[in-house]
Amino acid sequence: MSDIVRDGMLDDITQAVLAREDVAKYLRGGPGQSEVEARERIYAYLEELRTTQRYPIYRALKHPLYPILRKIERLQEHVSIVQTAARDGRLIYISNHKSHLDYLVEPLVLDDNGIRPPVIAAGINLFGGPLGLIHRHVTGAIPIRRNTKDPAYLVTLKAYVAELLQRHDLLFYIEGGRSYTGELKSPKTGLLHAALKTQRSDASIVPLAVSYDLVLEDHILAHQGARRRARPFAREVAEMVRYAVGYQSRAFVTFGTPIPINGCDPDSRRDVMALAHHVRDTIGSLYKVLPTAIVAAAMRPSIERRDLESRVDGLIERLREVKANLGVQSGEQAVDAAIEPLVARNIIHVERGGRFRVRERTVLRYYARTLQHLLDGPSRASRTH
Repeated sequence: MSDIVRDGMLDDITQAVLAREDVAKYLRGGPGQSEVEARERIYAYLEELRTTQRYPIYRALKHPLYPILRKIERLQEHVSIVQTAARDGRLIYISNHKSHLDYLVEPLVLDDNGIRPPVIAAGINLFGGPLGLIHRHVTGAIPIRRNTKDPAYLVTLKAYVAELLQRHDLLFYIEGGRSYTGELKSPKTGLLHAALKTQRSDASIVPLAVSYDLVLEDHILAHQGARRRARPFAREVAEMVRYAVGYQSRAFVTFGTPIPINGCDPDSRRDVMALAHHVRDTIGSLYKVLPTAIVAAAMRPSIERRDLESRVDGLIERLREVKANLGVQSGEQAVDAAIEPLVARNIIHVERGGRFRVRERTVLRYYARTLQHLLDGPSRASRTH
């Protein structure tokens, strides 16, 4: 029997989850599964999902995390939108996902501006060891099994998220996991569908986009994408520590106008898919276009500075036409700002005479593809889960 049953410690969210009609129906058992077996599965998943946000301790985390946070200049755009929306109702923050640093940067930008950070939905691979304890007992993150098809898990997760939103704001990533190619991925609908089940008339989605001059795990992600396989999280953390040496970057967090959810039918797949693509495209338009990305997109295997500046100017004009959120206004400005960090990251090399040559083609492509959604146009409906 699960600990939450043995100890009689049914917290209010757990009780509310068990009382929901879809969960109660599953608890009655079915073909090939007894009522006792169904109950055990639901309770086990509830135990896994249970989390607590201890806000005073959360804020104190800035101190032990200072060695990494000092490497990142946090910059926000349109945060006043959130300050107003937070007074009006429940918020569902939905973001793109670039880096493991997103879990730190985005909540701290909110906290910097007097807004209590939301509970975060994060991949279950991040919940081992000390990091898992911090997630469960300090930040209030909930572990997500991204690829499971177990009906018991899916019904429990959706009910838990819906009930959590009665009490807390929530942040999750529309792409699911990080992008290994750099591109803004197609939207996933599982957590969005769960959030729509909250049945709060005052709930709205706050789209936000995070963008870095340099992504801490850029080399790791790019090469994992090329090999089409992920590395164990512990090994990736060890590599991130290596790439953190000398790392410096700005992190832009840009907030968009809240999107009401009360007009979307959570039981209509068409409505959910349409909303998911609308949110994804909104995040794409908010995404800050930084010098490193635009220089990467304009770069050739070997190129003179004057030619590179000209190519960047052409890309900037294309991006202006689609009303991209530009963080650079000219080819000269972009090249001036991007070359030093790209050289320091060993992605390009400056030869004698000022000619630029590519050293890490895979990583350069990773940065170039971060603008692909703006150059290709809005997303189209695609298969998701």
